[in-house]
Amino acid sequence: MTATAIFPSRKGIAAQSVDWMIRHPAMFTFLMVLPIALWLGIVYIGSLIALLMQSFFSIDEFSGVVVKEFTLATYAQLFRQANFDIILRTVVMAAAVTLAAAAIAFPIAYFAARYARGKWKALFYIGVMLPLWSSYLVKVYAWKLVLAKEGILTWLFEKLHLGWLLDAVLGLPLIGGNSLSVSYLGTFIVFVYIWLPYMIIPVQAALERVPGAMLEAASDLGATPGQSFRMVLFPLALPGIIAGSIFTFSLTLGDYIVPQIIGSGRLFIGQAVYVQQGTAGNIPLAAAFTVVPIVIMGFYLWGARRMGAFDAL
Repeated sequence: MTATAIFPSRKGIAAQSVDWMIRHPAMFTFLMVLPIALWLGIVYIGSLIALLMQSFFSIDEFSGVVVKEFTLATYAQLFRQANFDIILRTVVMAAAVTLAAAAIAFPIAYFAARYARGKWKALFYIGVMLPLWSSYLVKVYAWKLVLAKEGILTWLFEKLHLGWLLDAVLGLPLIGGNSLSVSYLGTFIVFVYIWLPYMIIPVQAALERVPGAMLEAASDLGATPGQSFRMVLFPLALPGIIAGSIFTFSLTLGDYIVPQIIGSGRLFIGQAVYVQQGTAGNIPLAAAFTVVPIVIMGFYLWGARRMGAFDAL
């Protein structure tokens, strides 16, 4: 009896396709990945290349027409005082938000990793993820009302007879404004709230991988709780903190909505891009502003990879 008699040939197109996929797994994988690769290559990478090319053009100051000739003059404009202040202001805010988010997220993540069990851990995940299920704009406008002069936060300060403290803080040049809803401090508070879940989850995952026996061994060897934290817990959790900082830093760096709604009127990079490509019509300068976060995050990701942050994602 022949093999053909035992396994009769399948003549249908579907059956032939399955046979071909079994015989050529590498080609099948290539065809499956090809649409995604084309989408990323054309829509994502292609748009970034077009953006990069635009940043090397300039705009004629008299006619307002884009001059499509290679020049670094547009990038030189970024070092003008006003534009450099925008970049510095954004980077400082992103760094401050990242540090604050890490300080708040660590004890929450530690409690969830060490003490939460069963339904309490499920409630922890729901509590952390729940804010992400609501609309981004709704959350920002809700904070706009909370931070307003007539908002609950100002009312609470007045009831506690701490209105003078709030006025003193808002009078500081670096964080001040007429109210929290139009100040750097208000922008900072909203940024921390919005991006905090992106810090908590990686830190909690990193702390889950820290063996409890290591902390017990440190205690048995005479280490104080502070020493155990500095020498054992924090170094092992650091990749998770850096992994979370990738999200908080990059998202703050490129955000447009929070500074626009809560901001003090001084521009951040996202607002500068919008102003230059919209009101001013200076597409090359808008493209150059857009390249700045890409370059900053490139170096940031390089440093994060060297510190093992990608292993904690």
